[in-house]
Amino acid sequence: MESTKLSSKGQVVLPSVIRKAKSWRAGLVLAVESTPEGVLLRPLKPFAPTRLEDVVGSAGYRGRRKTIEDMDAAVATRARSRK
Repeated sequence: MESTKLSSKGQVVLPSVIRKAKSWRAGLVLAVESTPEGVLLRPLKPFAPTRLEDVVGSAGYRGRRKTIEDMDAAVATRARSRK
């Protein structure tokens, strides 16, 4: 069992053995939850859960193939309209 000490600022350093076992790197955002047994730390998911139909909107496209130039022009047009 590993141990650590709570600093006067409420900071805790996780032992390197645990960080390595979990592949946790500096900057990782953790959810902190109080449980009857103590405190639970869980890495937050980088993206919100999505549904397949939310991310494959153009998969059924039946029109003319778009070229890279077409796509670049569409992105540039949209970017100009957002200014």
